Amino acid sequence: MADWEIRWSNSKALPYFFNPATQTSVWDPPSELSEDKIKSLPGAHYLSGHPGQVRASHLLVKHKDSRRPSSWREENITRTKEEAIQILKGYQEEINGDAAKFAELAKINSDCSSAQKGGDLGRFGPGQMQRPFEEATFALKPGEFSDIVSTDSGVHIIYRTE
Repeated sequence: MADWEIRWSNSKALPYFFNPATQTSVWDPPSELSEDKIKSLPGAHYLSGHPGQVRASHLLVKHKDSRRPSSWREENITRTKEEAIQILKGYQEEINGDAAKFAELAKINSDCSSAQKGGDLGRFGPGQMQRPFEEATFALKPGEFSDIVSTDSGVHIIYRTE
């Protein structure tokens, strides 16, 4: 039986199986490995997500002072930061802790290209997002929503999914 290990793909943000002897990489568990054997492989901790990373979605509302005051929805954003915050407060009331409603509103209203995926940003680790966004996300438990978070990009509601 080949000696397999589990590695992490940074480009796909997923674990994969690697055989150092044959230099073979596969996404799905090799058929010759039992579930118990898979759990005992080097790198098995990657199967439960990348250590130190979180997964989150967000709903972004940009304003005229955002670092890039345009989006897929509006070519020239002219609203004030205060107006953007009021818009998000309205969304918070609509969401009311409902993840499906959050994704639906993000798809329609978020000024980020992640809107196409219901606001899903995928997994990220420390140092990959703007500091206020990162700190707010890492402070949340999976399934929790943030209050309004302000960054250079605009104002956000964050939903931590993992």
